[in-house]
Amino acid sequence: MRSVSRGSLLTLVLCLSLLTEVAAADEIKGGNPPADGFRAELSDPEAIAIADRVMEAMGGRRAYDATRYVSWLFFGRRQHYWDRYDGDIRIEGETGEGDAKSNFTLLYNIQTKEGRAFVDGSEITDEAELAEWLERAYDMWVNDSYWVFMPYKLKDSGVALKYLGRRTMEEYGDVEALELRFEGVGKTPENRYEIFVDPDTWLVAAWSYFETADLTEPGFTLPWGEWQRVGRILLAGSHGRGMDWQLRAYDELPREVFEDPAPVKPGDSDSR
Repeated sequence: MRSVSRGSLLTLVLCLSLLTEVAAADEIKGGNPPADGFRAELSDPEAIAIADRVMEAMGGRRAYDATRYVSWLFFGRRQHYWDRYDGDIRIEGETGEGDAKSNFTLLYNIQTKEGRAFVDGSEITDEAELAEWLERAYDMWVNDSYWVFMPYKLKDSGVALKYLGRRTMEEYGDVEALELRFEGVGKTPENRYEIFVDPDTWLVAAWSYFETADLTEPGFTLPWGEWQRVGRILLAGSHGRGMDWQLRAYDELPREVFEDPAPVKPGDSDSR
């Protein structure tokens, strides 16, 4: 039998120890497996690696998955409460202008596509009108939640990620640029985004929106700034335009938040 030198044995022990530490760290972070339908075959390995580093920088996949209840105020216009596990949402806002302005409260489930709508305190019972309001509720949630959670969705179903290389941007400095495209998912699969990641923090610094994938000039380029801890995860508190997004996470929310159109009481929305 061949003998094993002390040096070789020490090297083996160190390697096993390192592998154990890496596995333990991955267990803590929970890794970042892609969603079913993520277009890995059309994605660049460099872009996937950056997406994984972004997830880790924001707290990790496990922390995100453990975050159940969240709320935010979309550009000062619409207040959202979301149960990420059961799919219940509550959206409050205004519609119309001037004397025709009305307040609405929408109680909806994004999984069942069922819900109720209230305008100026009165429930909408007409089936056609209710259907329109519930479709609006879904559209609002799709749009508004993406402004809050996009960096957690870089490996979602239907997404393809391309690496666009290192860029220097006047406002954001050196960034790693990714291109994000969709296929067969969402309300606007023709959209395209360029995502700019700060390589010092691995947090998203800005994004550019293109209404269709063939456009070369973006509809806007806006920051992802003022990153802050919200419960177990990090969320960006600034997307330009000087708005306070009032980001909150909760260990619990009473069912009345998602079932009762009455105004949410302060105690119902105390964040951790």
